Amino acid sequence: MGEDLRVPKRRVSVEVVQPDGPARRVAVFLAEGAAHHAGPERLSDLLNGSAEFLPALDEEAGVMTFLNRRAVVLARVAPEFEAGDGDDLTIPAEHEVEITLAGGQALRGLLSFVRPPPGRLLDFLNESSPFFRLLERDAAVLVSRQHVVRVALTTG
Repeated sequence: MGEDLRVPKRRVSVEVVQPDGPARRVAVFLAEGAAHHAGPERLSDLLNGSAEFLPALDEEAGVMTFLNRRAVVLARVAPEFEAGDGDDLTIPAEHEVEITLAGGQALRGLLSFVRPPPGRLLDFLNESSPFFRLLERDAAVLVSRQHVVRVALTTG
């Protein structure tokens, strides 16, 4: 009977950076179906959700840990686990940027988002969700808005 009530989950490896700490590899468990959009749950759904603490398996130590969502500076995941928000009929706004974090770390990548016209970058940056997605060459990075000092447009 208990097996019937379990929600199928996928184990996804994530690199997490917290303030003043080294990057740590953890595994999070994402549902096969998302609550607020079609398709599987994404890392951004977990990070932008209402839970203050997120369960994660510390891959090095092999123990369960609970991460305070507000103490996550960024979370890096393979891009296939962080699919886009738009549909195939909507053209996203895209901006090459360099992001400077409070600890001095700089990230470069593409911000791609769908918003009602005029689709301004400033409006996207001022959204209320705690994390936004930056696309790097080989990864999707969920960046905490509260740890961002500066976002600069780049030329590519």
